[in-house]
Amino acid sequence: MTIAIKILNHNDADILKNVDPDVFDDAIDLQRSEEFLADPRHHLAVAIEGELVVGFVSAVHYVHPDKPHPEMWINEVSVAETHRRQGLGKRLMNAVFDVARELGCAEAWVLTDRENTAAMNLYSAVGNPETPSDHVMFTFNLEESNS
Repeated sequence: MTIAIKILNHNDADILKNVDPDVFDDAIDLQRSEEFLADPRHHLAVAIEGELVVGFVSAVHYVHPDKPHPEMWINEVSVAETHRRQGLGKRLMNAVFDVARELGCAEAWVLTDRENTAAMNLYSAVGNPETPSDHVMFTFNLEESNS
């Protein structure tokens, strides 16, 4: 069966009612999906086989006071285990890059752990042959008290 790549818009939240359970970290919240897709700075590319979502890339484009062009931040990439190593991640990333180009973004970026071999291979395959420098990512839990 052919797998289609689609950039979702504000009318497409219903597509997320039928997602392979291996794709997203948690169950889809349709209200949050509608909110996400209604924001023009949010972007969601999905891979659809039949009517089943088997992969996605989520991204946000943003502007900054000291940047002459917008940038695209790749937030998350996932492909169902049954569909990995078939080029879907690359197709999804390229679809988001096309959106970024249309928006005038100067660059797109993503952060991952060096130990995430699948991500490192994907990001190298979509056009970044440079070995990235070591970065440290801090995550701040805003739901807990910091007293």
